[in-house]
Parts: sequence; structure tokens; C-alpha cells
Amino acid sequence: MGKEMELSWNNSISLQTEAEVPVLPETVIGTRGLRKMIVQEGISWQTPVSGDEVEVHYNVRLQEGEYFDSSREKGAPFRFKLGQCEVIEGWDEGIATMRKGERAVFTIPPELAYGQTGSPPIIPPNATLIFDVELISWWPVRDICWDGGILKKITREGEGWATPNDADEVLVKYIAKNENGVVVSKSEEGLEFSLTNGHLCPAMSRAVKTMRKGEKAELCVKFSYGLRHCGDGISTSDGIFPPYPDLIIHLELVSWRTVVDVIGEQKILKKITEKGEAFDRPDEGSIVKVVYIGKLEDGTVFERQGSEEEPFEYMCAEEQIHDGLDRAVLTMRKGEEAVVKISSEFLNASKDERLSSVASVLYDIKLIDFVKEKPFWKMDAQERITACEAKKNEGNILFKAGKFQLASKNFVNLLTPLQASKYVEYSHSLSDDEKHKANTLRFACYLNDAACKLKLGEDQAASRLCTKVLQLDPCNVKALFRRSQAYMRTSDLEKAEEDINRALAIDPNNKDVKIKLKELREKQRQYETGSQDFQHHGFKDSLT
Repeated sequence: MGKEMELSWNNSISLQTEAEVPVLPETVIGTRGLRKMIVQEGISWQTPVSGDEVEVHYNVRLQEGEYFDSSREKGAPFRFKLGQCEVIEGWDEGIATMRKGERAVFTIPPELAYGQTGSPPIIPPNATLIFDVELISWWPVRDICWDGGILKKITREGEGWATPNDADEVLVKYIAKNENGVVVSKSEEGLEFSLTNGHLCPAMSRAVKTMRKGEKAELCVKFSYGLRHCGDGISTSDGIFPPYPDLIIHLELVSWRTVVDVIGEQKILKKITEKGEAFDRPDEGSIVKVVYIGKLEDGTVFERQGSEEEPFEYMCAEEQIHDGLDRAVLTMRKGEEAVVKISSEFLNASKDERLSSVASVLYDIKLIDFVKEKPFWKMDAQERITACEAKKNEGNILFKAGKFQLASKNFVNLLTPLQASKYVEYSHSLSDDEKHKANTLRFACYLNDAACKLKLGEDQAASRLCTKVLQLDPCNVKALFRRSQAYMRTSDLEKAEEDINRALAIDPNNKDVKIKLKELREKQRQYETGSQDFQHHGFKDSLT
């Protein structure tokens, strides 16, 4: 009931009073004497909250008098915003406890109604009022920015629970009117835009990110959120593109396409055009089957791989396709289709000269299927050892091909707790022979990774890997040999000599160690003569 509501005596109103319907026990609301008696239970569990726009029917009388006003007789329900001081306090407090369809009788004391002054001539001072109220429905109104700048009233609930993310592309229908009711912009057929770039004014993007598919809302947009969008950016109020005045925007979120920022830097963006199955995705080493087309910014096709009948098959993270596309595939599900935008820094321009002068390219791609390695916990002991050997051999092939970084990554993966060799190492189900094979594999991974680190100039890392082997196997000649190489490169000649001498004591006829000893002597001589013109001699090495 509005504080400024016109009250009129009308003793001819035909009403059903609270005494004529079944009732539930009266309850007390708050601490200031507000009482509520439910005469008809609601049909849901939700109740409105402050800011919601509610619609009610009511009858009202004085505590010791007849009903004198009714929305039912006026032929229209009464609407107001809850908790915004648009009605007496007793209504704000009481209706906030009601559910949709509920009807209740409220006894509202003077301090929650019209107080000591009343509302002459109808409501005397210090009057207690009796309200028969039915909550017809309500529309949630949310202060999106918490400053009153964008108020959103939901007029039709959406589907599901998901809402668009910052980078997604949305399809909306809308009509925007100024405070005088003049249409300033509209798209009743549907308009697609990126939430990153926005459309019309900032309020559009801010509001859409709170909406669900199919949801309709009415936005009340204040002047401060009325900056106009100009092109892909937002203009300022510089007189050329002045801000909109206060706007009322009727907005419907038709649908959206999810855009995934693959590495978090807007360098690899994946727009999903068809959702995939289940939740599983490929990982490094998975064998995937894909169909894709690569296009330049002008639409020119520069690459095409696979078809639905004969998809292109490759192994993830093995540099078989452009790095950016490979990373995007790792985020896809079986059957998923997407458009991937890749920055030039994630392209291998040496494969195609046309890529050397472009800022980005687009790929239309579909993940047909993929096969992941069998999880370690499903493998028996022999399967785990076999899997380790296969991975080690893959690393050896990469090393021989000069792909030292990838080879090193392969060996590191074998040595992390998430890969098979660790589980082999700690398996209690292995026989003595299997444990020996497992240890041999573990040492091989350390030593092969050390060889990769030497090739990459990461000498201290190589030294640490060899030390791990020597802590478990002090007589490992290859570990002593490679650690001596690392020491020589860091000019730790005394440590290098110690490792070489230990290696020769174990294997006096080792040709590679003898050559390394000669190299060490030459380097020591150069130090003794004060020469500063050293060069690292190349060395012959083979993996384990």
C-alpha cells in the first residue's frame, strides 16, 4: 500500500474476510509487533528480496473498522519495489516473507504504518491496520553494478544455470528507449557481438553476463553507463559521441557461443560452434583424429587436413601441427567443433611463407576422436614397464632428430609422479627382475635428460640429474662422464677431474672417458698459462 495512495471509504465492497477462510497459527515477524496469519499457502519455496518488483492484491481496514480500500475493486493489482521505501515499513517487512500465490493477513502496528500523524482523514493517528494481502508474483530486480547504475528486472526466466563469460559471443534481441520513450536503437531480428568488444553501451555487456539462455530482462540504465560504443571501442563524452541519457532496454539473450582463452593472454581463442561429448579431453601423447582448415585473415585457405571419412591423425605435443592449434586441441572434447584464432607467434612460418606477414589466422576444426594412454592404475607391472620403455624410446628419437627441448620434456614426464615410471619405482607387485628393469629405466631417464640439458646449455641442471643417479648407483660410469662434462663447462675443473678419475678406475678402457681426460688436461693447461681464449670442445654422446 503506497504512502501516497488515495484512500476512499467504500462500505459496499464485497470481501472475503480473514475469518471466513481456513487459517494457520499467527506468527510474529521481527521485534516491532508485526503479526502474520497465513490463510492460503504459497506454491513455491522462494520469497522476494529487497529490490524485487512485486505484484499484490490487497484489502485494508482499521483494526476496529470496516474494509475501506481494495485493489481488487479497482480492477488491477498493485506493483511496487520491495525494500525501496515505496510503501509502509510493515509491507516491506511482511511481504518479504511471502511465497508466490500466498495470501496472508497482516496486523501492522502504528510505528510500521502511519505512526503518530496517521493519514487524515481516513487513518487516524496511532492506528493499527489490518491488511489482507495476496502475493500474485514478483520480478527479481538486481543492482548489477552495486551503485544503482544498471538495474535488471527479469521478465522471463532463462534455461539452465550457465551464463556467458567475458570473451563469449552472444546473440541478443533488444529495444532501447530513452527516458522520453523514443527508440534509440533496436534489433528485433537478432544481433551477434563479442562481450569483449560490446555493443551500444557498457550496460549491454554487463547485463548479458548475468543472464541465462532464453532469459528476458528490462534494464534501467543510468547516464553514467550510457557511453556509446563506436566501432570496437567505447567512445567518451567528448561532444562528438555524447553519452545516452537514461535508458530502458528490453533485452533477450537468445544464445551464445563459448569462447575459450586457451593460454589466458588472448593469443589463442577458441570459439565453440558445436559442443562435444562427455567431459574427457586429450592430453599430451594422445593420438587424435581431426579435420581442419586453416585460413588467412582475407579468407584464403593455406592449409587443409583430413576429412570426415579419413581424418588427419597425429600425436599431441609432438610438433606435428602448429603449436597454437595443438594447444587448442588439448581443450576439446570428442565431436567438438570450433573456430580457433591463433596469434602469429604460435605459428611456424617456416612451413608456409604466407604466415610470416600475418597477425593471426583462423582454423575451422573438428575433433573426431582421440585415444589416451591406458591409465597406470589399470596396468599390471609388466604393462607399466613396457609403457615406460616406449616413452623412453620416443624421447631417444626426438633427441636424435635434434629436438632436445621436446626430448627433455618427454624424459621429465617419465620422472614426475603423474607418469608411469614413478609408479613402477614404488610398485610392491614387481618381481626382482622387474624391479631391476624399473631401476634401469629410471636411471636411463635421468641420464638421457642430462644429455638433453647439456645440448641445451643447461649445465647445472645436467649436473643435478647425474648426481641423482650417482646417489643410487655410485659406480655408474655414464653418470660420472656426463657430470664431468657439465663441470668442465662451468669451469669446476677439480670436480670434473675427480669424476673422470672415478670413471676410469671403474672402466679403465672407456674410450670416451679417456678423450674427456685429454680435453680436461688441455683446459687445465690453458688456465695455468693464463689463456682466456677457451672453447668448449664438442663431444660425442649417445643416449641410454
